Amino acid sequence: MAKSASTAATSLFQSLRRFIKKPWEITGVCSDPEYVEALPSALEYRVRCPATPKENPIVPTSNPETVYDIKYFSRDQRRNRPPIRRTILKKADVEKMMKEKTFDVNDFPPVYLTAKVEEDYNAIGGGYQK
Repeated sequence: MAKSASTAATSLFQSLRRFIKKPWEITGVCSDPEYVEALPSALEYRVRCPATPKENPIVPTSNPETVYDIKYFSRDQRRNRPPIRRTILKKADVEKMMKEKTFDVNDFPPVYLTAKVEEDYNAIGGGYQK
């Protein structure tokens, strides 16, 4: 009896659903019999998770020269340089170095201005014309 009561209730509910419509299904675009819902159902929307690969990747592991090394530090070129040598100079060391060093004129860069600039003192108004 419980089964027949539940089937009767579902059939009554189905018949009421056919006659009682949502307000937007009575008029407008949604009332057309060819109207298809724009929103997909949950099963149509995402069949499989985007993070799962379609196929398992094949990574060569037999030959050591074909295996890709993912470690960053082995490819980092900044760490391949020799370490920087640091020396601490004391005042006695600097005085000794200065006594040993002799300065020559060629050790310094040449002077930019080698010719004398000639100015025209007869220019009225600093050279500007009216």
